[in-house]
Amino acid sequence: MRLVSYRLKNQDVPLRVGAVVENNIVDVQEIYHRYRKEKNGEELDILIPEDPTSFFRLGHPAIECVQEAYTYCLANNWDGVDILPRDIVYLGTLIPEPSKIICVGRNYVDHAVEMNSDVPEYPVLFAKFANALIGPDDAIHKTRLTEKLDYEVELTIVIGKTASRVKKEDAYDYIAGYTIGNDISARDLQKRTPQWLQGKTIDRSTPIGPWMVTSDEIGDPSNLAIRCYVNGDERQSSNTKKLIYDIPFLIEFISNLITLQPGDLIMTGTPDGVALGMESPKFLQDGDIVTVEIENIGRMDNQVIAED
Repeated sequence: MRLVSYRLKNQDVPLRVGAVVENNIVDVQEIYHRYRKEKNGEELDILIPEDPTSFFRLGHPAIECVQEAYTYCLANNWDGVDILPRDIVYLGTLIPEPSKIICVGRNYVDHAVEMNSDVPEYPVLFAKFANALIGPDDAIHKTRLTEKLDYEVELTIVIGKTASRVKKEDAYDYIAGYTIGNDISARDLQKRTPQWLQGKTIDRSTPIGPWMVTSDEIGDPSNLAIRCYVNGDERQSSNTKKLIYDIPFLIEFISNLITLQPGDLIMTGTPDGVALGMESPKFLQDGDIVTVEIENIGRMDNQVIAED
């Protein structure tokens, strides 16, 4: 199942949680209530919030309830359910206000090499904040403070239940699903101090989406093709099997430092091919279209808009 945050276009209303049916959207609350009605009013485990942040903070229980409803409505050919065509729907930030966005730097050997860095002895962790997040239908904001805006496609984990001191062998039990992140980085701002934060969490700079694919449908997350294009030109092409620190290791490592909560995001690192690693760097410019895609998840296109 693929979950989105959406609203109808040209409506200034809060985002809602939706599910993808082919290339269309159904409202999660609607299918949940449809399912409950067929259960003759039987009380299910929880109520489903409209708000995406509240929904994802409930984690596995909310997602499992929706999966039951989705399966029921699918089996009944979506009878009685409004199916919204994609062209009338705006997709927003998947989780507008996660409690944590944890990013992993230099987690592919080839990327460490192109950055003239050693392979890190431990995972390199840094943070983003919610101000940076945008959705698949939003533009990447290029602040006038940077002339070196870079792209970084990353497999992104959505946490599904509270995780503290998790063992590697149990790590996948704590994951709700996966999405695509584009760790847009202002390299000139990032590099002017030893700490990277100021170049990594600029307002409206980090696309997440286009949806979250639940863990049961993703296949093996340690063997997914991952790519990035700028204006159709392939810049990054790799596979998540090349991660230095794989997903179970990261869950164990991070959860021993920080308690993870449902709805938290972990951006697992980017492969080689970034602009900064080129002999003649091709940084992002006003009007560029950045496309990121990961096997079994999908693709996302965002235009770069320079600050006026």
